[in-house]
Amino acid sequence: MTNSNDTTPANGSQGLTPAEVEERLIDTVTASFAGCTDERLTQLMTSLVKHLHGFIRDVRLTEAEWIATIEFLTKVGNITDDQRQEFILLSDVLGASMQTINVSNQPYKNATEATVFGPFFVDDAPLIDNGGDIAGGGTGQPSWVEGVVRDTEDNPIPGARIEVWEADEEGLYDVQHEDDRVYGRAHLFAEEDGSFRFWGLTPTPYAIPDDGPVGQLLADTGRSPMRASHLHFMVTAPQMRTLVTHIFVEGDELLTSDTVFGVKESLIKNFEQQSADTPTPDGRDLEGQTWSRARFDIVLAPDGA
Repeated sequence: MTNSNDTTPANGSQGLTPAEVEERLIDTVTASFAGCTDERLTQLMTSLVKHLHGFIRDVRLTEAEWIATIEFLTKVGNITDDQRQEFILLSDVLGASMQTINVSNQPYKNATEATVFGPFFVDDAPLIDNGGDIAGGGTGQPSWVEGVVRDTEDNPIPGARIEVWEADEEGLYDVQHEDDRVYGRAHLFAEEDGSFRFWGLTPTPYAIPDDGPVGQLLADTGRSPMRASHLHFMVTAPQMRTLVTHIFVEGDELLTSDTVFGVKESLIKNFEQQSADTPTPDGRDLEGQTWSRARFDIVLAPDGA
């Protein structure tokens, strides 16, 4: 006959307190990786289990909340495709992307700081010559961007590959359209003196895609989906650390509330407004449009730094 006052668990944990049962499970799960021959994978999985279980215990997660979490992640997976990476978006808005960048790109001398990659990079962007136009028919105010790629010893890096991409004035990237249009992206190579230059569009603020589960998460937590105005760069060169970064527009009111936490003070640049009658650097006729110009000198750290 069972004693109605007996609170001993019926799961083989007799004599243990609830906290001891929880701790024993953590030990059991982490011990299950003992046969893994990859030391780094063992470290990652062990730490992940400890932190995940720590979170569950800290907030006293309910089964209903765990099921809701699984359903949310399922929705994130279902909306992800070749044109949209909702998991990157989720990582971005939780600050996980930015924190990974912080720990993976430790400061090195005067090297340019890195920031978030974002979900809209596309391989095989068109090649342009220096002085070419990345806009490709995208709408917005023309902007002249120039600079020099150097190493931390102030030596130019000729041939550095510079990928650039950005949204149009409506806040849309080309891949967000259902057709095959390509605009607002290109790649070019630094010249012998490390210099580069191109026409693009003056960056404007825009909302990250908020019609999916990540957008609903932001709404539920009272957060804005808006990103500060920015232009993406990825710069690569042999024996140099790959740089993924943006430049941001000085004076943008969203610099302190960028929804993916990507703004760094060193990356804020002056996109100096030019009147319609100001001569362009390359003599281009802008047909009466105003334009802007910005300078972004890039310093690459050595590979492994």
